[in-house]
Amino acid sequence: MSTQEKIKEELLTLEDVQKNNEIVLYNDDVNTFDHVIETLIYACDHTAEQAEQCSIIVHYKGKCTVKTGKYEELKPRCSKLLEAGLSAEIV
Repeated sequence: MSTQEKIKEELLTLEDVQKNNEIVLYNDDVNTFDHVIETLIYACDHTAEQAEQCSIIVHYKGKCTVKTGKYEELKPRCSKLLEAGLSAEIV
């Protein structure tokens, strides 16, 4: 096996180990922009600007990835979004 092949194999293995999940937030006709923004700041540690941008994307595109990371770290954050009445899932 060449050095280049070994490096490629190591990179592929590293990518498998570091796979991240995402919290996807979905649009609804119930929650206000302010509520979504406040909840993203609280649940996902967004800045006000990040939260506002995500809420606009959700409104116009129907969904937006609001946080990425390990499943174990995302689960409590997603739970907070759901408890606040937002529609979200970990993918």
